[in-house]
Amino acid sequence: MTSRLPDGFFDRMYAHAADPWQLESRWYEKRKYDITMALLPYPRYRHAFEPGCSIGVLTERLVARCDHVTSSDVAVAALDAAHRRLSDRRIRHRVTLLRGSLDDPWPTTPFDLIVLSEVCYYLQPATLRAVLDREVPRLGHPTTVVAAHWRHDVEEYPMNGDHANDVIGATEGLHHLGGYRDADVVIDVFDNAGGASVAARTGVPGS
Repeated sequence: MTSRLPDGFFDRMYAHAADPWQLESRWYEKRKYDITMALLPYPRYRHAFEPGCSIGVLTERLVARCDHVTSSDVAVAALDAAHRRLSDRRIRHRVTLLRGSLDDPWPTTPFDLIVLSEVCYYLQPATLRAVLDREVPRLGHPTTVVAAHWRHDVEEYPMNGDHANDVIGATEGLHHLGGYRDADVVIDVFDNAGGASVAARTGVPGS
């Protein structure tokens, strides 16, 4: 059993279609991104890490809330498409694009937002557990971790989105802030700084 889906799986997907998951055109995706961004507890972040960025649709959204974004993908075709998209929007200078997988060592940059969007179910559960146990203790305080995943089973994937988010939620040092789920998608938000509510951390009276 391999630790994750092989790079060739994604290379084949992009060889057949420039946007294999229709991230740019599906209402499901736009709605999911809207919910994901709305769940973030802070209005601004210094530096986000987004593994599995695909063609950069969510990356573009993140640039609106972050001073800088580092995004990665295993597929060269995806990174090339993300480069073109961000260049066309004149925001390429605010994004670092890297080739790599979620289970590779994360960049040593001090991130304050980790975005795990439709990527964790490509890893075996034990591999995801090992990655989180290795990387979460290295994160600065406070760091937000948001996880958004498709809930339905996919034959090729090692696990579904519920399982992936359960693994993330069991990570020592992460505190659940809130989330959203429906029949299709599960989105959870965590931080490593005690789990205070948005009202409490922003000084709303009575919180």
